[in-house]
Amino acid sequence: MKLIFSRKAFDSAAGGCASPIMPDGRLVPLPIPYRGAAIHYEDITIGGHNLGRLVSDLTRGGHQPHSGAHLDPDLDPGAYRRADGWRPLFGQADAAQVVLDRHGIGAGDVFLFFGWFRRVADRGGAFRFVSGAPDLHVLWGWLQVDAVLKRPAAQAPAWAAYHSHCAPGVSWAHNTVYVATESLQIGLDRMPVRGGGVFQQYNRGLQLTKPGATRSVWSLPRWFAPSAGRRALGYHDDPDRWSLGPDRVELQAVSRGQEFVLDTAAYPESMQWLRELFSVSNTSSTSGG
Repeated sequence: MKLIFSRKAFDSAAGGCASPIMPDGRLVPLPIPYRGAAIHYEDITIGGHNLGRLVSDLTRGGHQPHSGAHLDPDLDPGAYRRADGWRPLFGQADAAQVVLDRHGIGAGDVFLFFGWFRRVADRGGAFRFVSGAPDLHVLWGWLQVDAVLKRPAAQAPAWAAYHSHCAPGVSWAHNTVYVATESLQIGLDRMPVRGGGVFQQYNRGLQLTKPGATRSVWSLPRWFAPSAGRRALGYHDDPDRWSLGPDRVELQAVSRGQEFVLDTAAYPESMQWLRELFSVSNTSSTSGG
């Protein structure tokens, strides 16, 4: 099984601000803007919060409720109207998809989606970022691959027709869609969650950023450190990026790139880490719910 740390949701270039950690601790990943999209921010609700209001408040009107939104990855069953048979989806294309193709990403592999988050508060009826709140990289969702659609417009089931990567005439090179499994399986263990979903509540176990550091300085379990015969997390081969401590390793994460692949065959400790991640994290997609 391969594990892919996938950078998604608002960033400084696409969106212009962090996604919010709401006052109650709920994570609300903001899809990046997409001019001409059929889906608008006001059409999307995550964790009980309409994204039309959130993006307007947090960007100070830079993005409006009627602005187009690229709802991808689309993981939350309650985010948008659904047809029968819906499953979580993730589309990728261009150079980032070439990376995934090079690693042979396919059935059973797991995407862990992370993004830039910061705490917000309601200030006089508008959501604003909390002054002094840290900028954090946080894991916010997952998808375990069931099917890989290399010709999405022709291969996608009817319930997926709404998705931008499944639209006829899409011109993105290497356009590909990943469909989630029905439930999540880690090794021989079938977890009590669906094959794709979002982590509802922030908790320390989801935070990649080292406390007190800039958001691209990560603190990870020590087993993440590369060594002879264990290739580093994708794009992080430079040994100067890694700094070992007694039980943690500090990583200076690259500022560019979307898909960072780790081969769990070389890192067997990753399987227990994943089990613990899903056993302690509050998810929106309990199996059978």
